[in-house]
Amino acid sequence: MSGVLLWQWGLVIGSSVLLYIISPVAKTGANFYQGASGTREQPRFITLTSSLVISWIFAKSITNAANLGLEFGIVGGLAYATYYFSFLVAGIVIYKLRTVMKSTSIHGFLRSRFGKSAVIVFSLLIGIRLLNEVWSNTMVIGTYFGEKGSPQFIAAVLAFSALTLAYSLKGGLRSSLITDMLQMALFGVLIFLILGIIIPREGSLLPFIQSSEWTMATGLNLLFAALIQVFSYPFHDPVLTDRGFISDAGTTLKSYLAATVIGFAAILMFSLVGIHARGQGLTGQAAVVVSRTMGLFMMLATNFIMITSAASTLDSAFSSVAKLGVVDLGSSGKATVTRGRVVMIVAALAGSIPLLFSPEIVSATTIGGTMVIGLAPVFVLWKFPAPKSSFHLSVWTGVTSGIILVLGLLPESLQITSGKYAALLSVNIYGTILCFILYLGPIFFKSIKGDNRFVTRSH
Repeated sequence: MSGVLLWQWGLVIGSSVLLYIISPVAKTGANFYQGASGTREQPRFITLTSSLVISWIFAKSITNAANLGLEFGIVGGLAYATYYFSFLVAGIVIYKLRTVMKSTSIHGFLRSRFGKSAVIVFSLLIGIRLLNEVWSNTMVIGTYFGEKGSPQFIAAVLAFSALTLAYSLKGGLRSSLITDMLQMALFGVLIFLILGIIIPREGSLLPFIQSSEWTMATGLNLLFAALIQVFSYPFHDPVLTDRGFISDAGTTLKSYLAATVIGFAAILMFSLVGIHARGQGLTGQAAVVVSRTMGLFMMLATNFIMITSAASTLDSAFSSVAKLGVVDLGSSGKATVTRGRVVMIVAALAGSIPLLFSPEIVSATTIGGTMVIGLAPVFVLWKFPAPKSSFHLSVWTGVTSGIILVLGLLPESLQITSGKYAALLSVNIYGTILCFILYLGPIFFKSIKGDNRFVTRSH
């Protein structure tokens, strides 16, 4: 084993041991599922904001941001950073659900508005999302140790998953919140160290700003697709939405607004790594190839960013899947810590299966985002009471749109633009418009029939 690999293994093991040591032991459901302290104190602004940001600045997103910067220049970075407006949309909607609808969770809102069937469908969608978080983040870590499918790759993936699972089992969401603050601080220091090397190499920020052609085919397709998806994308990610119900409503809204700015800026800054690679004529995984040009220390620093960001998302995914399986879909009287830990272990095992099929990292974001565009009217139009059929018509239309995109069934003649991501943008435009029409259709139909229950009742 080379000296670099030994250092990398040391980073994985050492950071995991440190996170395990500082993780508190969850003794109650409030600690494990709601992130409350031992004195049942709710997370404060800094804790909640740090957790929101770092749990979304995961290894997959950092890799994508750098690669899009390499491919499209600054437009690529802006396109991916646009997804972080999801915090803004989710923060406002969750604030309204809590203060106006008096909802205590996303599942609670859906159950009261659309019934049990909607909860089951929604849980299926977010369950797939959570398992995706497991394999996609561990996969990124594995690529730093070897080629996909190699013994070194598999060993790194399994070790990283097991080590992160260990401290997640110890403290649940409380562990995630505490370790997220440390991981956020480390990420901030390391990204500025890296940019402190890259920017002087370019002489100024001007080469980064002038690195793109502002056309639909060179990144704007993805940017506009992201602008559409931010109205649905955040609601299928319980890592983001679960944190909307663990502090008071005012603190929560402020944290989501702050996370919007910080997350957008952080991703845009990391895309500069890919833009630098673009200017140097480098190819491959941008973060990897650039780190190799900066010497051993900075290469290990880049690896450490990936490790800490992947761990922060992975522990959050474990916490969310435990809450989904035990609290959201279970009986409140049976929401024990032990049950949550069992669900975490099952999720860790199930989330590793896709590694056998070598899925693409970025497709999980773009295609998965299309499949849930049907959630946009459900949450954006939260103020309009609607029948159960509205939920299903919209959500299944979104799923169908995602399938059309995956299978490449949209004829090129129907694509609104051209170039890469043209199909993505076109399907999202057509699908979103249709989702809103089908969601509102039953409401207007009932109104025309003289049944005003769905437009006058309150919750």
